[in-house]
Amino acid sequence: MAASLGVVHPSRHPLSPTAGTLCDTCVYDTFVSQHQGVEQVGDTRSSPGALIALACAAQFMVVLDVSVINVALPSLQQELSVAAIDLPWAVNAYTLVFAGFLLLGGRLADLHGHRRVFLAGLGLFTGASLLGGLAPTVALLGVARAGQGLGAAILAPVTLTLLTTTVTSGPARHRALAVWTGVGLAGGTAGNLLGGLLTEYLSWRSVLLINVPLGVIALAVAPRHLPPGRPARRRRLDAPGAVLATAGLTCLAYAMVQAPARGLTTAPTVTVAAAGVLALAVFLAVEVRAADTALVPARLLHARHIALGNLTMLLAGAALNPMWYFLALAMRDLLNFSPLQTGLGFLPHTVLTLAVGILVTPRLMRRMPARRLVVAGALVAAAGFAWQSRLAPDGGYLSGILGPAALIAAGGGLLTTPLTAIVTSRISPEDAGAASGLMNTAKQAGGGLGLAALVAIAAQPAGTGTGYRTAFLGISAVCVCVAAAASLLPRVVDGQQE
Repeated sequence: MAASLGVVHPSRHPLSPTAGTLCDTCVYDTFVSQHQGVEQVGDTRSSPGALIALACAAQFMVVLDVSVINVALPSLQQELSVAAIDLPWAVNAYTLVFAGFLLLGGRLADLHGHRRVFLAGLGLFTGASLLGGLAPTVALLGVARAGQGLGAAILAPVTLTLLTTTVTSGPARHRALAVWTGVGLAGGTAGNLLGGLLTEYLSWRSVLLINVPLGVIALAVAPRHLPPGRPARRRRLDAPGAVLATAGLTCLAYAMVQAPARGLTTAPTVTVAAAGVLALAVFLAVEVRAADTALVPARLLHARHIALGNLTMLLAGAALNPMWYFLALAMRDLLNFSPLQTGLGFLPHTVLTLAVGILVTPRLMRRMPARRLVVAGALVAAAGFAWQSRLAPDGGYLSGILGPAALIAAGGGLLTTPLTAIVTSRISPEDAGAASGLMNTAKQAGGGLGLAALVAIAAQPAGTGTGYRTAFLGISAVCVCVAAAASLLPRVVDGQQE
């Protein structure tokens, strides 16, 4: 493929001794009123609708570029005379840098202000897209894709942070979250379809250049609608923690993207993965001492709903992200679909998930605790993947793809928004960026680990349904694990008690 709110006053933080007092509520309401479309930005008033649109547009671009180049790879290879062994780096250069810098990107928003970091990330992403679209060599294309990944790592967390620190809690927050998660899903699906259309009717370069006009428009509009979001006080960046986290996550990401080709248990994969784990272990030790300057403040990890919620998010990423990989190959190998047909074949997944996630889930969140929806959604998705495992060679689209898609999409639409709401709730504004970076990192790490493990278990499926059956049953089992983890989440979230 993908994958991930409201303002929470510090007094509602789980570590606050005065949570829930009338005075705290007054202060919280005052803070919200100052960030709901009434903050002066230049000569205009910031609009919640415009802010949500900007955040969602940026999220769409980030997720789109994870997959948009996949269909263009054959044309790219032919024009630039790329060796087969080097071709995957057109994809992996983006993935590695994106995953490696997410934690750092999230914390930058807390330290330097949301608007400044949003514009910096968007500018870098847009410039790198232009460079990639005009690249005369594969080496320069790799540099451009890495630049896109860095811009995306800065941009993705701050799009969520803008919502968490601007949109009020309750129904408005749930609707904003639903749109944000839905747009992210649409970007992932649209990547394959849009990549096929642009490559077939224009050029592979257009899959990168399409970001340029979108980015320029967003850069022109953003300063008028984004609140400055300046930090309450100046804090320095935890440089050792940033280096260790980036190195550790990059090593893990490298091991994940190489595992399908080299094997999950081969010496190179294990060595790089072990180096990543070691770097992250040292990172955790450094963070304990860094206290207030930490890249991931310890107070976040001490909160049960954040720690357990991100573990659940990691498992959800391990299930939902690899789905796109296996389903795309299954439609090609078992149903003999062309790239364009495969892209169109994903439309029901996107439309149904958006419909459930945006129209149904926010309403259900008013009536029942978020964790119940996560559990229900995960179990429905598990049933859908179990059905999907029955896809056979030359099987029909209606029973083989569309039927399971209804359950998979309904489950995904039910669980994603409530889970995002849980892991970003009851967080003080000064830690919102770090929390967003942590959530995005958990989702990306889960997707990479899940894909590497499922590819190894499925033994590189090709041509027959046996490998795909194993892969989809494995995803179904992971969804059951998501439901089990979600059932352990705290009952009180955003002041609502089950």
